[in-house]
Amino acid sequence: MTWSATQYSLFEDERTRAVRDLLAAVPPRPVRHATDLGCGPGNSTEVLRGQHPDAMVVALDSDPDMIDKARQRRRLCVPQVRCEIGDIANWTASEPQDLILANASLQWVPDHGTLYPHLVRQLTEGGSLAVQTPDNIDEPAHRQLREIAGQGPWADKFADFLLPPRHNAAFYYDLLSPLCARVDVWRTTYHHPLAGGAEAVVEWFKGSALRPYLARLDEREQADFLQLYLQAMQQDYPAASDGKVLLPFPRLFVVATR
Repeated sequence: MTWSATQYSLFEDERTRAVRDLLAAVPPRPVRHATDLGCGPGNSTEVLRGQHPDAMVVALDSDPDMIDKARQRRRLCVPQVRCEIGDIANWTASEPQDLILANASLQWVPDHGTLYPHLVRQLTEGGSLAVQTPDNIDEPAHRQLREIAGQGPWADKFADFLLPPRHNAAFYYDLLSPLCARVDVWRTTYHHPLAGGAEAVVEWFKGSALRPYLARLDEREQADFLQLYLQAMQQDYPAASDGKVLLPFPRLFVVATR
């Protein structure tokens, strides 16, 4: 599955709000080495750099387009930042990390029961793993994706379609508390006002949740799928009095400090 940094960045301010809230909850301590796993177009790395300007930072993403966009950011064009192509599932730090950030990326990686403890083991004593993942799998925008995929003429193309499983707060607390001195877990629902009506909701998810579905369809099927999805979004996300659509977006946060 390929990504579009341009599409993802259409709602960069809204997508970046969560990483600011996440990093604000990390216990304060000097950070010499940090990694941003799944850095995307570099918006999360910029926030990390703003809080820890003297740290040596690696920004990692598996998609070349995302890494290209990250490398073009002026604030990341410094010797302290390396933007690299790599796979989170196979990543191991070259040296112990004081901070590992993963903002809206680990939901695409399977086997969290193995992955999260592995990431904690890359931390220095007192270092933190800071993770934010969308927790919106039961929201209308996701339910409609599954229904349209399973009921359309393309249903056979989704017969083996499975997204990585999602877990609740208790799962991560029970998993990480034996390994860490402190584990904070919380859930926040953001309500993003989007100009442009239901079309804006479709554009939002073109940059994320829609991508694995569209990747299985040819060009004509993609157009038909998107038309059905738009109709569903018009029903599920009516316009507010000012014409904007209020998009509820729940997110799960984990800060695990070793």
